[in-house]
Amino acid sequence: MLILRRTDVQETLAGRETEIIELVADAYRLHDEGATALPHSTFLRFPEKSHARDRIIGLPAYGGGSSPVAGMKWIASFPGNVAAGMERASASITLNSLENGRPTAFLEGSVISAKRTAASAALAARVLTEQAPPTGVVLVGCGVINLEILRFLAAALPELREAVVHDMDPARAEAFTGTCAAEVPSVKVSAVADLAEALGSHPMVSFATTAGEPHTDLSACAPGTTVLHISLRDLTVETVLGSVNIVDDADHAVRERTSLHLAELRTGNRDFVAASIGALLRGTATVDRDPGRPVVYSPFGLGVLDIALAEYVREQAARSGRGIAVDDFLAG
Repeated sequence: MLILRRTDVQETLAGRETEIIELVADAYRLHDEGATALPHSTFLRFPEKSHARDRIIGLPAYGGGSSPVAGMKWIASFPGNVAAGMERASASITLNSLENGRPTAFLEGSVISAKRTAASAALAARVLTEQAPPTGVVLVGCGVINLEILRFLAAALPELREAVVHDMDPARAEAFTGTCAAEVPSVKVSAVADLAEALGSHPMVSFATTAGEPHTDLSACAPGTTVLHISLRDLTVETVLGSVNIVDDADHAVRERTSLHLAELRTGNRDFVAASIGALLRGTATVDRDPGRPVVYSPFGLGVLDIALAEYVREQAARSGRGIAVDDFLAG
């Protein structure tokens, strides 16, 4: 068993944005080909009112192809951590041998989770704006995920030069601009306190918030805006139904009271979903952009991305000697 701490994972993945985006693209292609196994995620919630917003999610997954991998991510989301000066999410990932089922690695998973999420967003942005790459982006929610999304967008979209950030806490947004400037110096970042003003700033928007219920529409956006709806619960049902919707997997994204799930409950169908990102990558589907309608990418975040990236980290770390090998983790 190889145990990889957060620093091991961070050092292994530093500066590898382009590689990670391509790894995520390969995983989506495999999924669209039917070469993955992805049971529905398990949501562990708690009966106490004090934990009403908290949850822990289990994502088991298998990815086939030339280098098959199996494992599970166990990720906790405790929004109250932010006010206490801690990160909202924490995670661990276990990988299992496909020869005998035994665990081969145990990894700190929040870094992997954030980077695969950002890579998915950047990949979709590249695919969906291929004809007219944006020079600016609006980031709604000033946390770890949107920081990583900005980093990966800068790698995927060389024309990107500006970012406007918005958060319910203006002080948090101002502090975030400094972090972005240090981490992604190629992009000029400014904070805007008014959400509507922010949404109208650029033709690409990334929502990465802790919203539990829909709270906004896209009426303030320019026609044809590309929206990376990463947190899945920001947009109203009417907005979803008025958009061209792309998902990673409809069976996963249209559940657990996401904005898309609420749209399904309203209409009784999923006809509002136009295509999956895997189908777009493989050319088995296309998107006809309507200049008057936004294109909204709502990825649930498939576990196969986590285990594919975790296996990549395990391989690279083993070569470089990172991590702690525990040879007697299992008896015998």
